[in-house]
Amino acid sequence: QVRLVESGGGSVQPGGSLRLSCTVSGYDSTIGYSSTMYLMGWFRQGRRNEREGVAAILTVGGMTFYDASVKGRFTISRDSAKVTSYLQMNDLKPEDTAMYYCAAATSVREIWSSASQYTYWGQGIQVTVSS
Repeated sequence: QVRLVESGGGSVQPGGSLRLSCTVSGYDSTIGYSSTMYLMGWFRQGRRNEREGVAAILTVGGMTFYDASVKGRFTISRDSAKVTSYLQMNDLKPEDTAMYYCAAATSVREIWSSASQYTYWGQGIQVTVSS
């Protein structure tokens, strides 16, 4: 069974920084080991209760994608083993407050920001930005 586990959330004042991590582990009979993930993404669900794409990265080649609201403030990366993705969040704003979810997919079928593109999801981690 493939599992995604997030860490690094918490509370921070506006202008502060946090770094989220997402580690993929396990085995799925249809895909093999979790290191075969091809696309890793981060989503968030805030007060509007809509799950929106924040950023994503292709594990091969490292191409990145960002929502306009976080471009220039957030940076997504992954480790060389392709089992952990990171979301460095700088200059955080109150509107960044949300539950953040990591997600992973073994292929690209839709736009990176579509939740239905991803097969595997973490449980979510809270990020709160307030003074």
